[in-house]
Amino acid sequence: MPTSREPVQHRRPTAALARPTSVRARIDAYNGDRIPELVERKYEKMAKDPFVFFRGTAHLFWEDWPSAAHGLDDAPLAWSCGDLHLENFGSYRGENRLAYFDLNDFDDAALAPATRDPARFLVSMHLAARSLELDEEAVADLGIHYLDAYAAALADGKARWVERATARGMVRDLLHRVKRRSRQELLAERTTLKGGRRRLRIIADRTFALPRRRQRDVAACIDVFAESSGAPEFYVVEDVVGRIAGTGSLGVPRYVVLIRGSGGARGHRILDLKQARPSALVSYASAAVAGVQPRWRDQATRVVSIQERAQAIAPALLAPVSLSGAQFVLRELQPTQDRLALDRWNGRLNRLRTAVATMGRLTAWAQLRSRSRDGSAGGDSLIDFSRDRRIRRGLVRFATEYAAQVERDWRSFIESRLESRS
Repeated sequence: MPTSREPVQHRRPTAALARPTSVRARIDAYNGDRIPELVERKYEKMAKDPFVFFRGTAHLFWEDWPSAAHGLDDAPLAWSCGDLHLENFGSYRGENRLAYFDLNDFDDAALAPATRDPARFLVSMHLAARSLELDEEAVADLGIHYLDAYAAALADGKARWVERATARGMVRDLLHRVKRRSRQELLAERTTLKGGRRRLRIIADRTFALPRRRQRDVAACIDVFAESSGAPEFYVVEDVVGRIAGTGSLGVPRYVVLIRGSGGARGHRILDLKQARPSALVSYASAAVAGVQPRWRDQATRVVSIQERAQAIAPALLAPVSLSGAQFVLRELQPTQDRLALDRWNGRLNRLRTAVATMGRLTAWAQLRSRSRDGSAGGDSLIDFSRDRRIRRGLVRFATEYAAQVERDWRSFIESRLESRS
């Protein structure tokens, strides 16, 4: 929870105060304090196509927003994911051990005009068109389905959630796969037995070995958290490795932690521990938006608190923890295959329409679920906003125009990498 409801002044990054002139310089400035080897891996991923580039550069989006999104901030304040796109929805096991499909990345979450998340999502659809083999007409059609579902869910005024019994299409298929998968399968995939003790595997492009000292630091951090949790035996650390995952967050310290759990050969649990950084949405926001943010105790508390507000059920073992003076978000590790594979639409556009409409409803439900909290608008304001056709037209226009800007930025980024290697 915030320590108070007083506005807090956020220090803008150097990149925002003295904006570099080139796209590459802006990207380098933002990633300058991350692990260099992982930043290079991130750049390699971003170079593949504009959609991956977009996922790795939320800071460019928010830095460009004030001049690009004319009139779209004329909307009620809502708790926002801050980095919404097609691949930031997925399935996970909640603290009640049931499978859910929902928004699943809140690293950049903040209080912002309700248009911010839908705008970023619509841009992502334009950019994903190439990999999904969609033409402009199909993208426009999907955008309509997303906005229709989003507006209808807001107008309904009641936050709901996706269940296996009511899910359809690809989302239903994903939830059924998650239900069938056991924790033992994840343990078998991620761990091995050595000398009678379970240890984490080093998996190429996913995990890496850590120096002994860093392992001890992480274990000590979990020990401190365990004492405050009231379940110290559950959180006894068995092994720690580094983790390589994500796109936008790639380069920040991240770990996989094996703990004793409920004990026995099958009782172990695997945790994900990721450092929490300041929200890019807030760091590059206007003074008006930065000034309405609550005063959070730390960045991990911000991420966890907003996630708990926005999701129907929080992921298992979600909590903020401190490690060597930095703040981290702890949660149970989720299998990477629990993301929705949109490329499996198999040429049937209706499968994509159904999935995108579900995402539109989830966007609205997250805003409704977190309404009237620390400055966010109430239900009546969000319902009125759902009827604003002018804003809807503005979102469609902005998405088309800004997707073209991302394409130009991506080409500039590619050129800069070629020049640096010549």
